[in-house]
Amino acid sequence: MKPKKEEAVEKAKRNAALEAVKHVKDGFILGLGSGSTVAYATEEIGRRRIKAENLRVKVVPTSYQALMLAVKNGIPTTTLEEHPTLDLTIDGADQIDEKLNLIKGMGGALTREKIVAAASKTLIIIADWRKKAKILGENGQPVPIEVLPFAASFVINKIKMLGGKPKMRESAGKVGPVVTDNGNFIIDVDFGLIENPAQLETKLKTIPGIVETGLFVGMADLVYVGKHDKVEKLERKK
Repeated sequence: MKPKKEEAVEKAKRNAALEAVKHVKDGFILGLGSGSTVAYATEEIGRRRIKAENLRVKVVPTSYQALMLAVKNGIPTTTLEEHPTLDLTIDGADQIDEKLNLIKGMGGALTREKIVAAASKTLIIIADWRKKAKILGENGQPVPIEVLPFAASFVINKIKMLGGKPKMRESAGKVGPVVTDNGNFIIDVDFGLIENPAQLETKLKTIPGIVETGLFVGMADLVYVGKHDKVEKLERKK
């Protein structure tokens, strides 16, 4: 049996996912994020809404994990080449501040997730209550940064000059660094409390070799924060 806290976390994730899926309408082209919370949304779309309601949707997966989950749950997949504008994306987050700015990328799919999010008319984020923060960077939360392998050492030095504490993400399953679906490395950076995420994002994106950062500033339209017995709905102020 799962410990009570673990059960509460899983219930919270599922509750948030179920709320988000209510926004999916017949004929929608969806972006599908990665991670354990989005997995619940994928199951709900495939096993229930498609099978029970004959819902017709297609999804653009943001990772091989998301692709495999979609196939497993009988959800048709498509690409940005076929559908460059998406109706809706459902994704998770590693941390969410009071303005709905996000840190994402602990699952390694940040670049594709940001592209799909930017292609979407609406971005819905789902998470459990532990992901909320007043300021990004609380509790030592690092910012994942995807970098070209050729530029990794150069980028690490530049990040140190910005005051960050970078650490190359190592693979748990093999010797060496984690390699993304795009063939790049990930550097996790502790910047401490991030008072101005937009400014930090701009500084990082000027460093040659950085492909993308895990700072998603002003992108989330709606956030569902799950708890074991209810869901908190947060909307970005326009």
